Amino acid sequence: MAELTAVAVITVLAVISPGADFAMIVRNSCLYGRTAGLLAAAGIGLGVLVHVSYTVLGVGLLLSGTPAVLTAVRIAGACYLVWIGWQTFRSRVEVDTSGGPGEPPPRGAALRTGFLTNALNPKTMLFVVSTYTQVVDAGTPFLRQAGYGLFMSLAHLVWFGLVAGVLSAPALRTRLLRGQVPLNRAIGAVLVALGISLALAPA
Repeated sequence: MAELTAVAVITVLAVISPGADFAMIVRNSCLYGRTAGLLAAAGIGLGVLVHVSYTVLGVGLLLSGTPAVLTAVRIAGACYLVWIGWQTFRSRVEVDTSGGPGEPPPRGAALRTGFLTNALNPKTMLFVVSTYTQVVDAGTPFLRQAGYGLFMSLAHLVWFGLVAGVLSAPALRTRLLRGQVPLNRAIGAVLVALGISLALAPA
């Protein structure tokens, strides 16, 4: 019971702390609407399962102890955030200020942005690996360990789904979209800054 409580508390704290995932949800929900936001949230949940899968299989400990792998993941994630951020910053797409989505990305693209943002995030990698190595006992049955992983993924999906729902609410979204160019630049700048900070973070 203590193990379950510890995993739950750590997961909730990790999920609600702002970061690249949150910024990506803001981008998709505000600029493209609820569907794009929810799909990005689903992608983030799937990204968590990637980290859980290799950790449960025992690969996570090896990866966390290999600086070259962590550096490669960090640089790849940083480049992805900077690229998405720059595209958002320079976007001149006009979105319908009545609250309707204007030229939303294909559903696969919205899902992919959430997935890649999380799957290439070394902070999520370290969160999952450290939880399984420092909190979850090595003798914990495999099915229970898998259950913890599903809980981590579901927690991300629920939280970011709620954030997407709030930010894509017609009244709020309409107000935000009245300043579309500043909004694009603000979201883009945040993503670029997160990417640069990730690239410059100590190994």
